[in-house]
Amino acid sequence: MDFLVLFLFYLAFLLICVVMICIFTKSQHLKAVVLGGTQVCSRVIPQCLQRAVQTLLHQLFHTRHPTFIILHLLLQGLVYAEYTCEVFGYCRELEFSLPYLLLPYVLLSVNLVFFTLTCTANPGTITKANESLLLQVYKFDDVMFPKNSRCPTCDLRKPARSKHCRLCDHCVHRFDHHCVWVNNCIGAWNTRYFLIYLLTLTASAATIATVTAAFLLRLVTVSDLYQETYLDDVGHFQAVDTVFLIQHLFLAFPRIVFLLGFVIVLSMLLAGYLCFALYLAATNQTTNEWYKGDWAWCQRWPLVAWSPSAEPRIHQNIHSHGFRSNLREIFLPATPSYKKKEK
Repeated sequence: MDFLVLFLFYLAFLLICVVMICIFTKSQHLKAVVLGGTQVCSRVIPQCLQRAVQTLLHQLFHTRHPTFIILHLLLQGLVYAEYTCEVFGYCRELEFSLPYLLLPYVLLSVNLVFFTLTCTANPGTITKANESLLLQVYKFDDVMFPKNSRCPTCDLRKPARSKHCRLCDHCVHRFDHHCVWVNNCIGAWNTRYFLIYLLTLTASAATIATVTAAFLLRLVTVSDLYQETYLDDVGHFQAVDTVFLIQHLFLAFPRIVFLLGFVIVLSMLLAGYLCFALYLAATNQTTNEWYKGDWAWCQRWPLVAWSPSAEPRIHQNIHSHGFRSNLREIFLPATPSYKKKEK
């Protein structure tokens, strides 16, 4: 099978997986299908293998574990190693602009700074000392965030928009989600770092993809490959087309073409997630609130809170106060001033 066809199948498979994961999180029917498939597989797969897989999945996704940080840095290192060893050198021979070639390294430096800040910064841990202050930051909507509720694990009053993280084992102020790639929660006090980290990561992947594609195009132009002809399987001369050029480049520079395909797919996925994160920031929502609330294109009814003695009430976003105010809240979050406890 041709390389281009294989790559298109690979790209389509990744996109379908992402869409299915998004739909799966909201569709009860798909959850039931997956649960039924799991029960069927449990009767075929040996118990020892099931326990090993469950233990592995629990360690990876239900405990704070540095595996994904290591994987993140390893993938980033491999991409930049390939870019440095091959793409950068070839581009210098073809007299590319040096600042243009150094831009991915500048983005990498900024990205690593904000990656470190996202990993190490306090996301907004709620404690006895700041509990009363954080209770005054956001209004309670009495639907998604009722008043006077307590966390059964921390035994603290829960401020509006907070949530207890099972992995970190503490409540987080303005909880967004727990990100395994940074091994930390994303909350009120580190969302700004996370957004800049995500922005620079997307920009670095897109920049490497652009430079790599420009190198291959320059190579085709300099060598006049597009003007050549080739002998097909039946012995006829054919003009070189796009598919033939891609396959020829893959045979001549397999690692560079694979790198280009990888960073293109990565850029598309990261750009999609970045747009989603910016949308949440602009509308003053968190991932947790969006997930629990109305997803208009997937379901037509909003989240409702049923009460035995009252009519169901519709959840509304009462925390959005305009684009500028929403972004100011993200990048200039209010931090409580600690007071010494009186004895």
